[in-house]
Amino acid sequence: MTLWARIEHDDRARVGVVAGETIALHEGTLFAPGAATGERVALAEARWLTPCEPTKMVALWNNFHAAAAKNGWAIPAEPLTFVKTPNAFNAHERPIPVPASNDGRVAYEGELGIVIGRTCSGVSVEEAAGHVFGYTCVNDVTAMELLNRDPAFPQWTRAKNFDGFGVFGPVIATGLDPAGLVVRTLVNGRERQNYPVADMIFSPAHLVSLISRDMTLVPGDVIACGTSLGVLPMKPGTVVEVAIDGIGVLRNRYG
Repeated sequence: MTLWARIEHDDRARVGVVAGETIALHEGTLFAPGAATGERVALAEARWLTPCEPTKMVALWNNFHAAAAKNGWAIPAEPLTFVKTPNAFNAHERPIPVPASNDGRVAYEGELGIVIGRTCSGVSVEEAAGHVFGYTCVNDVTAMELLNRDPAFPQWTRAKNFDGFGVFGPVIATGLDPAGLVVRTLVNGRERQNYPVADMIFSPAHLVSLISRDMTLVPGDVIACGTSLGVLPMKPGTVVEVAIDGIGVLRNRYG
């Protein structure tokens, strides 16, 4: 397993591999990395960037059996998706801005993210793994009250796409089997979410396959697999950590 990071170093974006408490820098890009340069940056001193640059983040609603059962939701026949746009993308240790145009409640949602490594369109479930580069942590931040403020038109785009609301990182883990992973979300150090990826209604391989039938996925695109129980609103100043063993901890302060 390899943990790939992307940071700002010497006024430019660099990629590297996490090795202990440092990042060993490489030349090249995430999908075409050159050899290690011998340069190392301490994790504590890194200026983190999003570990890839997606053209889109495709996110899921109602993708966990436990949440569906608790909320009385029907099990969907196909993935229920929405898109987060590039202005929303936000990196590890960067603040999540409080929206100036919304005074309603804003919630965290800890999730597993799938990072696409090869262009895929209409791939089968069996082919899906060959198009996945790796996995990351996601905080799908949501302006809760906007979703259904207007009964005539659910506002998924606005509620999900304020600047900084699509947080992911800190790294991408390659060579990882997602089936046994557990997603935990800590709010000011207190655990609020703890759920297994195995409870997904649509597994990562199925998500890649089914979404690729609707839209072409390109290297760097992220699929946010949806969240389970424990979603709550945040107050400004709240520190949220999304932790997945094998990947790491995505940490941000709201406001």
